[in-house]
Amino acid sequence: MCPTHALARSPTARRPSADGPYHRVVPGLSFWREPRPAPVPPRGRADYLLAAALVAATVAEGLLRPDLPIASLLLSAAFTATLPWRRERPLPMVLLAFGTGALVPLLTRDTVPDTYTMVYLLLLPYAVTRWGAGREIVLAAAGMLGCLGLSAATGTTGPADSLGGLAVVVAVAAAGLARRYRVRARVRELEQVKLLERERLARDLHDTVAHHVSAMAIRAQAGLALAPTRPEAATEALRVIEAEASRALAEMRGMVRVLREGEPASYAPEPGAADLHRLAGHNGAGLPVDVVVDGDLAALPAALGGALYRMAQESVTNAQRHARQATRVRVRVSVDDDVVRLRVGDDGAPARDTGRGYGLTGMSERARLLDGVLRAGPDPAGGWTVAVELPLAGAR
Repeated sequence: MCPTHALARSPTARRPSADGPYHRVVPGLSFWREPRPAPVPPRGRADYLLAAALVAATVAEGLLRPDLPIASLLLSAAFTATLPWRRERPLPMVLLAFGTGALVPLLTRDTVPDTYTMVYLLLLPYAVTRWGAGREIVLAAAGMLGCLGLSAATGTTGPADSLGGLAVVVAVAAAGLARRYRVRARVRELEQVKLLERERLARDLHDTVAHHVSAMAIRAQAGLALAPTRPEAATEALRVIEAEASRALAEMRGMVRVLREGEPASYAPEPGAADLHRLAGHNGAGLPVDVVVDGDLAALPAALGGALYRMAQESVTNAQRHARQATRVRVRVSVDDDVVRLRVGDDGAPARDTGRGYGLTGMSERARLLDGVLRAGPDPAGGWTVAVELPLAGAR
C-alpha cells in the first residue's frame, strides 16, 4: 500500500480585525444595520383597489352606524392612504397612522371611537417587519409602543384595551418577521444550490477539456517526434486529434445547451460507471490504459457512477500528462456491499508531489460531496497513485 496523503482543504486563518481586539459583533447593532429585503414589490393596481374598497367600507359603516362621529369616519378613510406605500415607505406610514391615532383624541379633547374597518391598520406593522430595514423596524416599534403608551397614559384607552392592542400588534409584527426570515432562508438555499451547480459544471468542464486537450497535445507531440522517420505517424496523429476534438466539442455543446436560459435542452446521458471501459486502450494519447472492474457497476446510483467516471478520467489524464517514463496506466474499480473503491496508478518513475491543481481539487470536492475519501501521492513502487473510497449510502 502506497503512503498516500489525504487531500483536505485547510481552513483559512482569520486575520485580526482592523479595529483591534476590542472590535466585537453586537447582535443588536447587526440588526440595526440590516438592509431592506430585495426586491420590494412596487405599488400596483391591487394596492389602489384595496384602498378604494376600504374607503367604500368605511362609508358603508358610517351609514350603518349613525352614532359614529364624523371624525372617526374621516380618520379611518384618511388612514387608507397609507396602504399603497406600506412596502416602499413602511416607517413613515406606521408613524403617520399610529401617531395620528394617538394625537387626534388629545387635540380634540374627546374620545374618537374606532371603526371596524380600521383593523386594516394591522397591515402596517406586518409590512414594516416584512419589508423594512433593521433601523426602520426598531424605530417603528419604538413609535408604536410610544403611541400605545401615550393612549394608555392619557386615558384614551383602558389598560385591558392597551394590553390587547399591544398583543395583537406584536403578533402581527412577529408574523412579518417570520415571513421575512423564511424567504431569506429560501433565497440562501437557492443560492447554495446554484453555487453547487456551478461548481459541478466547472468540474465537468475542466475534466472534459483537460482530458481531450491533453490527449490531443500528447498525440501531436508524438506525431511530430515520429514524422521524420514515419511520415504516416503525422496522419495518424491528425486523425486521433480530430476524433478527440469532435468528442470534446460534443460534450461542451451539451454543457452550453444546459446553461442556456429559455431554450429546452435535450439532455444526453451523463457518463457513468458503465462508461469506464471507454478509458481502456491507448485512449488517443499513446499510453495504454488497463481497466479492471470487480463487481456490478450497474447497481451503482447515477450520481456515484458519474463521479466515479469523472475521477477516473481525470486521474488517467493526469497520468498521461505528468507520468515520467511510464508504459501504462492501471484503473481498478471494486464494488463491495457498502463501498466502491477506485484506484488509478502508473508504472513510471517515482513522482514528485508538484502540488494540487484544479483537477485534484475537483476530485476532492466530488469525493467530499459523496461523503467519500480521496488520497493521492507517490507510490513506493513507482509512479503516482490516486485512491478513492465512496460509500454507497452517501449517494442514495
